[in-house]
Amino acid sequence: MLRYVTTNEGKVREAREYLQDVESLDHDYTEVQADDLETVAAHGARDAFLAAGSEDPVIVDDAGLFIEAFDGFPGPYSAYVEDTLGVDLVGRVAREAGATDAAFRCVIAYCDGEPFEATPEPVDRGDRRGQDLSAEVRGSAATDDTVAGGDLPVKLFAGSVSGTIVEPRGDGGFGYDPIFEHGDRTLAEMSPAEKNAISHRGRALAKFAEWYQMRTE
Repeated sequence: MLRYVTTNEGKVREAREYLQDVESLDHDYTEVQADDLETVAAHGARDAFLAAGSEDPVIVDDAGLFIEAFDGFPGPYSAYVEDTLGVDLVGRVAREAGATDAAFRCVIAYCDGEPFEATPEPVDRGDRRGQDLSAEVRGSAATDDTVAGGDLPVKLFAGSVSGTIVEPRGDGGFGYDPIFEHGDRTLAEMSPAEKNAISHRGRALAKFAEWYQMRTE
């Protein structure tokens, strides 16, 4: 059984489009403060795997809206900014500043307590926190892990979708979806199936699912 650390059933439904035997895990892990999604997701996956106290693997995702002209802000702080400033204000400030080029990014972190073979995908091992966790990991270092505590290896999978910040439109989705236009519609104007087909989380899940199938064969 694969445990998805989330209380958002929409995320679980989306994951089931790509994965079998995935269930939600309600665990309130501490989100570390970091300037990249990879650090936050990797920390959460380690925390959740240890807290679950079982042999079931876990996945944690962290996602955010990255506005190009604002140096990626709000990025990893998207949820906090949404709660404090609100989506409408973020959109209005971006549009008034002409900063409308943006992207949604998602990083999925996987942990099962076991080391990983060397592959082109990134692997985080805790001692690399604060560094570029999206760098490719190759060679023997990818298998020389001490599987304990902060040294638990975590596999990272990223997905992104580009778009434009616009006036809010649509009643679907959640978060920044109403102000994020991809093609000629906002994500809030798309059906769940349409959104999942192009979403940043869907793309990260597709990469993960392909790798996970090979790992569990």
